[in-house]
Amino acid sequence: MTLQFPIQEVSHFLPKKEAESIPFSISQLPSVLQLFSISEDSPQANAMRDTLDQCEAEPITGETKICATSLESMLEFVGKIIGLETKHNIITTTLPTASGVPLQKFTILEVSEDINASKWVACHPLPYPYAIYYCHFIATGSKVFKVSLGSENNGDDDKIEALGICHLDTSDWSPNHIIFRQLGIKPGKDSVCHFFTIKHLMWVPQPLQATM
Repeated sequence: MTLQFPIQEVSHFLPKKEAESIPFSISQLPSVLQLFSISEDSPQANAMRDTLDQCEAEPITGETKICATSLESMLEFVGKIIGLETKHNIITTTLPTASGVPLQKFTILEVSEDINASKWVACHPLPYPYAIYYCHFIATGSKVFKVSLGSENNGDDDKIEALGICHLDTSDWSPNHIIFRQLGIKPGKDSVCHFFTIKHLMWVPQPLQATM
């Protein structure tokens, strides 16, 4: 497969009290831009607007979501979905280098058994002056895997341990979702599988039922 794994720049979390004191909505974006001295027509402002649009959009059928503005709110959401008394593991994609991996061909060396998690929470960082994570759980069926990838440049010596997920039911996804345009498929017709890029996290209950 031809893939790339760039390193995304992610802002740091603010303390919960400070984060909650800052307005977080499209209607109040002008005051937030003023607070952070960001021009309204700048690329950063456009990225912030896209983040707020995504956070305020209605969830798809079977999806429970939150835009976590602090580490505490992320942990509270994970506890709500997986269980307050349940211990969690965090899994993600790991690279052999800290500088990212450019676009190149990879060989799939090994695929784990399905990570048997009836509930999980995926958290994706979004562009904003401070850390915002789009955290969600989709209850309409999915399978989670770890996949060992060998690059064409380094072979098996510098393997990537990639986190992958397959969404088995896409019938309620927006037909305008970019993945359908890229793959030339329609909602509900096929499963959609993707790898997690660096710094995108998945919380699962312990123990993990997976072997490599």
